[in-house]
Amino acid sequence: MAKVIVGISGGVDSSVAAILLKEKGYEVEGLFMRNWDSSINNDILGNPTLNNNICPQEEDYNDAIQVCKKLDIPLHRVDFVKEYWDYVFEYFLSELKKGRTPNPDIMCNKYIKFDFFVKEAERLGADYIATGHYAKIENGYLLKAKDANKDQTYFLSQLTSKQLENVLFPLGDIDKKEVREIAKKYDLITADKKDSTGICFIGERHFKEFLSNYLPKEKGSIVDVETKKVLGEHYGLMYYTIGQRKGLNLGGNKERLFVVGKNLEKNILYVSLGDDNKYLLSDSCIISQVNFNCDIRPTRCNAKFRYRAEEYPVVLKYLENGSILVSYDEIKAVTPGQACVLYLEDKCIGGGIIDEVRKNNEKLWYLL
Repeated sequence: MAKVIVGISGGVDSSVAAILLKEKGYEVEGLFMRNWDSSINNDILGNPTLNNNICPQEEDYNDAIQVCKKLDIPLHRVDFVKEYWDYVFEYFLSELKKGRTPNPDIMCNKYIKFDFFVKEAERLGADYIATGHYAKIENGYLLKAKDANKDQTYFLSQLTSKQLENVLFPLGDIDKKEVREIAKKYDLITADKKDSTGICFIGERHFKEFLSNYLPKEKGSIVDVETKKVLGEHYGLMYYTIGQRKGLNLGGNKERLFVVGKNLEKNILYVSLGDDNKYLLSDSCIISQVNFNCDIRPTRCNAKFRYRAEEYPVVLKYLENGSILVSYDEIKAVTPGQACVLYLEDKCIGGGIIDEVRKNNEKLWYLL
């Protein structure tokens, strides 16, 4: 009987992943990862995020214990706090200092869930590892999940073909509604549990308060990119992303203003009026940290530039330094630091991190 170590997070998805594997006859064990020391945040913020004197991470662990008891499977626990800090959180801070908008969940998958976790699972005698991601692997290819609304291949785009070996995604062929129904059938404590939201280590805390503990607030001017008129003051460039409209705090200014760029050297946040204004549009970008999880190297495919965004047809030009020039018809709010993920039909073949955004073959002067 093949042994599977399932990443049990204390949520409904990983709970049902374990159920489905057990129903298929695998020997199933759970492994809970502690990736962040929540007590640090509580001490620094002076504004504890505790519920009934238990931090959310410990609540998740307690839920994981209850799930594994109900399913009669062992649960192990491993501490990756240092590894998470070194490989994910420091990357996150470094990108923010550059004025970019990073996606730490992608790096968490690359370095923690499909590297350190795998090594721990192998130590426990695993033949396979499994997670509650909505994705599929067929014939060596990473494929989109049946539930298009929950598909998470975007977050798996930095995984190599080696990392995808001996990995099972039990939720790939069912939708979220079915997942909750299965959890209710087994009377699991996670059946109606709310899905976690927000950045993994921040969760639903106030983003600005959290970051202020690690990056100094440097206030600067909010400037109309076209008129060069100063409209107000920002609280730090790291708190804003391209295309953002809410949270600009421009007082009586009721117009529909969007963040369109940043000048790191002068500490200026550029804004512009209107949904489809020219300053939000680009027609190409350069991506680095390029990863392919298969032997396909297309010149034409589709790309997603944000998790919830639609796919767009793109043309790829492979550069000598290993980066890729990605060209497309005009798209709004392509953002440095975000992932550009590449698709061929249902195959997610890899992707890279957006380094530079261009229009008419020139780097946008107001965008970093």
